Amino acid sequence: MDITWDKGLKGRSLLNMRSFSDEEMMELIDLALALKARKAAGVRGELLHRRNIVLIFEKGSTRTRNSCIVAAQDEGGHAQYIGGHESHFGHKESVKDSARVLGRLYDGILFRGFRQDTVEQLAKYSGVPVWNGLTDESHPTQILADLMTLREVFGDIRGKKLVYMGDGRNNVANSLMIGCAKAGVHYVNCTPKELLPDPDLVRIAAEIAAKNGSTVAVECDPSVAVRGANALYTDVWVSMGEEAKTAERLRLLRPYQVNMDLCRATGNLGGELIFLHCLPAFHDAETEVSKDTGAQEVADDVFEAPFSKVFDEAENRMHTIKALFVSALA
Repeated sequence: MDITWDKGLKGRSLLNMRSFSDEEMMELIDLALALKARKAAGVRGELLHRRNIVLIFEKGSTRTRNSCIVAAQDEGGHAQYIGGHESHFGHKESVKDSARVLGRLYDGILFRGFRQDTVEQLAKYSGVPVWNGLTDESHPTQILADLMTLREVFGDIRGKKLVYMGDGRNNVANSLMIGCAKAGVHYVNCTPKELLPDPDLVRIAAEIAAKNGSTVAVECDPSVAVRGANALYTDVWVSMGEEAKTAERLRLLRPYQVNMDLCRATGNLGGELIFLHCLPAFHDAETEVSKDTGAQEVADDVFEAPFSKVFDEAENRMHTIKALFVSALA
């Protein structure tokens, strides 16, 4: 099975959702779909033969780390993990100096950590493609998987409506807003007034959306926001590093839980409605975090419903990351 892709992404970094043009983003998703189909057919590729990628992780990970490792191995490449304090990166040695060392040893760098400036310094000084696996500001690799999942379910996603419920100013909400705008998907950020997104980012996203025939909106009333939605999306209420704000977030966000009543309010339950979540999710009392509160951002019956596509979405992290590696390095 032959794989084709736009060679215009050769050597390119993905630092946020605006790193690629609208067309390049959709071409990347097409490549991910083709790579997934080839893997399902049992065809092993060699597009990353003798390519070495380093994974620098300041934050813990299940999906991103394992997606990178499998993605590289599937195409004959190698991914080396460096976590926490396992190196001098950002501690004994500056990011700039580490970047110049790692860029001479590796063909690409994927960073997952706190500051957006760190991933930008890596891209500036390493001389190799750098991919943002998550920062406090942006989470582009997640949004590529989200859009791929929408494509798998709906085919043509232009004109579909996605509603994000929860903390309206976190990295997933911000990146998803830009990603949907670039894909021509109507996007609603549904959040309490205390957690509204940056107005400048909303304006930028709305301008991008207008070029693609879609809209961006911010709404504080969940019942209004979800009308006609094709996808409901949520994220944890307390991001890594914000644990001290747990009680406040629970108070603010309880009315924004994705439950069956909210799904029915879309008017599409039983029809064109799916549920998405970037994971991990606190949907029951089986995790240490949720044992005292039970379900938080999503009710268990929604998380486990037939229209929940969260594990397709999780798998697609690997296919879209593979597409990033291949488009930049093959």
